Order: sequence, then structure tokens, then C-alpha cells
Amino acid sequence: MSSQGRVTAWRVGIAVVVLGAWEGGVAAGAIDPFFLSRPSAITARVAAWIMSGTLWPHLWVTLEEALLGLAIGGVLGIAAGFALARAPLAARVLDPYIAMLNAVPRVVLAPLFLLWFGLDIWSKIALAVTLVFFVMFFNTLQGVRDADRALVNNVRMLGASERQLVRHVLMPSALTWILSSLQSSLGLAMVGAVVGEYLGATHGLGYMIAQAEGTFDTTGVFAGMTILSIVVVVTSAGVSRVERRLLRWKH
Repeated sequence: MSSQGRVTAWRVGIAVVVLGAWEGGVAAGAIDPFFLSRPSAITARVAAWIMSGTLWPHLWVTLEEALLGLAIGGVLGIAAGFALARAPLAARVLDPYIAMLNAVPRVVLAPLFLLWFGLDIWSKIALAVTLVFFVMFFNTLQGVRDADRALVNNVRMLGASERQLVRHVLMPSALTWILSSLQSSLGLAMVGAVVGEYLGATHGLGYMIAQAEGTFDTTGVFAGMTILSIVVVVTSAGVSRVERRLLRWKH
């Protein structure tokens, strides 16, 4: 069996053992299904949402909010990271302010965004942007700073313009850092969207989870969490394939 095959087998085995123990614990009376539900009931609820079409409008809203938050936060973070990496004095001046902004708990900002932008998607996008921005910013900043100084100096001696330096030296150096942060940024964007929906929304996976929680429907809560987990795993796998494709030059 190949290495990847062994990894897949272990993953499947762990899932089977955990879910089997959970289901068995409920059947044996060791676990109260009122508090933790059971895998069979959660699977049935997810299937019912899919078959009835209930899931798709909410899932689409959450994905739209997360992807827009990822795109906007990523662009702003990469642009700011490049700008401050190329302006050391400005980076030193702004460093304490950036640290203070990054230290603000994002959950505290969610009510403010709801007040400013209302219950529509923009309040959730704003929360996702605040989560994604700093991850992309710090990784871009470090990636540009880690560029080979000898290579940078040689390119400058050969008469390269600032644009050529960024395109051919700094961007490839930062690309590894940016792509490595993309997976965590995607997860954070989903978290921002769902948390915003949970606190106040009319659509989305967070809204579905909040509605289920309000009626003590633990099966609905776990079903929403399961769908969210599957979406993140699938999209992360897609990001990994893109990362491998874009970084083929490293090998």
C-alpha cells in the first residue's frame, strides 16, 4: 500500500472508530442523545435537508460571505504586507498600532458590524475580512522580508526596475507564505461568516445552527456543524491542489 493509501486508511479508521463508539454509547445508554445526539440521526437530518432543498440557499449565502471575505481580506492583506515590507520605516512606526488592532477579539466587532451594516451579508463579510486580513498581511510581510538579499542585490545591480524586482523576486518569495496561509484563511473566513450569521442573520449555516440551538435541537446543531466541516475539508483540498500546481517551480 502506498503512503497516501495508508494515510487514507488511518483517516477512515479513526472516523469509523469514533463514530461507532459514539453510536454505540448512545445505544448502550452511556451517552444522552438529548445533549450529543447520535451519528445516525445527524446523517438523517443532513440527508433530509439536502433532499428537501432546505440546505442549499443557506449554504450558498455562507459560501458567498466566506469567499468574498477571503478575497477582500486577502487582497488587502497582501497589498498592505507588500507595502510595509518595502517601507521599513513605515512598518516600524505602524507596528504597535497593527499589534493593537490584531489583539482586538473579533467577536467584539461582530455587534458593531451588525449595527453598521445591518443583517445582510456585508456585516458577515466585514467580520470575515478582519479575520483573514491579518493572517495574509503577516505572512506576506514575512515572505517579502525573507527574500534572498543576495539575489535582490544582484537583480538591482543588473538594472531591474522596482516592478521587475517585485514580479520576479519578491512575489515568488512571498507566494509560498501566502499560499501556506490560504488554508487557514479559508477556515477563518468560514468562521467569520458563520459567527456573524449566528449572532444575527436571516439565512446561512450559522442561522440554521442558531435556530436549532434555540429549540434545543442538538441534532440540528451537529448537522449544521457537520456540513460546515465537510465544506471546509472539500475547499481546503481544492486549495491544496492549487497550491501544488502554483509551486511546481520549487521542485
